[in-house]
Amino acid sequence: MAPIETDDSTTAAEAAEAADLRAARRRKAARYVVPVAVIGVAAATIGLVPALADSGDPDLPKVSAQELIEKIAASDVEQLSGTVKISTDLGLPDLGGLESSLTSGAMDSGDGGSSADPSAKLTELATGTHTLRVAADGPDKQKLSLLESGSEYSVIHNGKDVWGYDSKSNEVYHSTTSDSGSDSGKAEKGQDVPATPKDMAEEALKAVDDTTSVTVDGTAQVAGRDAYRLVIKPKASGSTVGQITVAVDSKTGLPLKFTLTPASGGAAVIDAGFTQVSFAKPAASTFDFTPPKGAKVTEGETIEKGAQGEHDGSASGKPEEDLGKGLDGLKVIGEGWNSVATFDTGGEGMPSGSEVGGDMGGFLDSLGDKVTGKFGSGTVFSTRLVNALMTDDGKVYVGAVSKDALVKAANAG
Repeated sequence: MAPIETDDSTTAAEAAEAADLRAARRRKAARYVVPVAVIGVAAATIGLVPALADSGDPDLPKVSAQELIEKIAASDVEQLSGTVKISTDLGLPDLGGLESSLTSGAMDSGDGGSSADPSAKLTELATGTHTLRVAADGPDKQKLSLLESGSEYSVIHNGKDVWGYDSKSNEVYHSTTSDSGSDSGKAEKGQDVPATPKDMAEEALKAVDDTTSVTVDGTAQVAGRDAYRLVIKPKASGSTVGQITVAVDSKTGLPLKFTLTPASGGAAVIDAGFTQVSFAKPAASTFDFTPPKGAKVTEGETIEKGAQGEHDGSASGKPEEDLGKGLDGLKVIGEGWNSVATFDTGGEGMPSGSEVGGDMGGFLDSLGDKVTGKFGSGTVFSTRLVNALMTDDGKVYVGAVSKDALVKAANAG
């Protein structure tokens, strides 16, 4: 942080008091951001998503899991367009109008924010059912549009330009990449522009290690195309993930389906997929964008090549690790699917619902459970997939693990 500047009318004591006030505000903001972070992690998990299956079990030659993974890796599809339907059931309470206020509140605690900022807007995919239109033409051109009632939100990457446009508010968010085509056109603040389902499935496969079972379980038909079903499961208990099923196009190796079922059973946490897909080259005009007349335009910073990942410009594929990137003191406890990320917000823990009051207070009370242990006391914020524990002294433990696993990790310190 830059040194505090003073003039003749400001004493050193006043400057110090102002600095303390700013620090207190930052600590207070940290107390409110954790529930948003839980939603954000879930949205990051949605970033792994490809597609929804049709009925039908085509007769295809047998392949091994290793051969199918290699087929995905060898897939060279760069041009496609289609429609994707995503349904997400994280077990969050009914947010009513609170969802957008949580997001806007998180932005207001930072740099002012914009309703067209992809890093905030795409967290809406963390709940409910949404329809997306997607298009891609190589590493330099991708577009994703979130269709809403009477409006549309789009993220467009074309060369060095990344645009976000919210037609409802008539706001535009613009940033640039330092190297055209680098990192497949990833967008501002580490928020990937979902270029193809292949990118998404590859992120899921990064979680595969010796704690994982990977098998081929028959075939399916997705958006009129024959596909194999790749099933990924944690070997040990304790993870909230039951299994992940990815349907892989039998001809191109392109992933066409992603369904995540929780260990607790019931409906899928995430069921997403193409209802229509074409591998023809999209029209060049698909990726053209000019801010509409009268639109408010917010300029973002230039995205440096490799800035999205800590070392190589890529996400880890493990949401609990990606959440903490850039946080000082991040540690990971355990391994594989049962790993728990922990870091210190430097805050004062999460306030109670009665302390906050209003709709936000009711939301906090409905989402959090008070727990105690060697660490003292804290609050667990739960979804059907990602859980987070925030202790009263501001330490956070987060992962796709059960509440008991979080408490155990916090007790181990």
